Amino acid sequence: MRRRRYPSIDRLSGSCTADLRRLERTRFSPGATEAAFWHWKSLAHGPLGELLNPFSGHCCGIPECCGTAFARTHLETVLHALPRKSSRELRALVRALDEKILTRARIIPAEHPETPWWRDFLVQR
Repeated sequence: MRRRRYPSIDRLSGSCTADLRRLERTRFSPGATEAAFWHWKSLAHGPLGELLNPFSGHCCGIPECCGTAFARTHLETVLHALPRKSSRELRALVRALDEKILTRARIIPAEHPETPWWRDFLVQR
């Protein structure tokens, strides 16, 4: 049995986890959403310096290198692809992380009003 690289997403019901597994088998790679969730969670709970100065780093565009930069976009895609009940359940966890990041960050750059805030925030990092 192969060990999981990332732990399962905490507080998800069995039905939501099953929906997530089915979705990953058809549209994404197994474990991709768990990896994205844990990357996003590590940003929310990580060192405050990374959030205070979003202009301090850069994103190379390679998901394996800049996992956090693609994590929120992947989560958003999954939230739209899951069944409604499972999407609401996962969205509550993601929204809590979003709020933590927005509360801790001092500057969230915005390129365009229609662009999701996390894309501008992470591109500038």
